[in-house]
Amino acid sequence: MKTPPRRVLPSVLEKIKSAYILWHRYHDTLQKTQKYTLGNKVDDLFTDLIEAVSTAIFLKQADKIPFIRHAIRKLDTLNIFIMILWETKSLDEKKYITLSIPLNEVGKMLGGWYGKLEKENSPC
Repeated sequence: MKTPPRRVLPSVLEKIKSAYILWHRYHDTLQKTQKYTLGNKVDDLFTDLIEAVSTAIFLKQADKIPFIRHAIRKLDTLNIFIMILWETKSLDEKKYITLSIPLNEVGKMLGGWYGKLEKENSPC
C-alpha cells in the first residue's frame, strides 16, 4: 500500500503542527481532572491557532493582520495554560520545556510576520 504524499506546509504552520502532535501525546497522559478541563482548553487553543494561521496564509497581505493578531493572542493564552499545567505538576518539567521551545519559536515567527505586515501596510 502506498503512503499518501506529504504536503509541504509553510514553516510556521509546520512548527505549530509539530507542537500540536507533541501536545496530543502529552494530553493523553494528563490526569482526568486536568485532561478534561485545562487539557481540553489547551487542545482547543491549538486548533484555533492552526485555523488562524492557515487562514492568514491564503489571504491578501492587507487582510492577514487581524488573523495574525488573533493567532498571537491564542498563542499567548496557550502558553499561559501550559505554564499552569506545569506549575500544578500536571505536566512535568521535561514535557513543559520540550513543548515550550517550539511554541516560543512560533511566537517569534508570528511576531516577525506581524511586524513585517504592519510595516508594509503603514501609510508612510
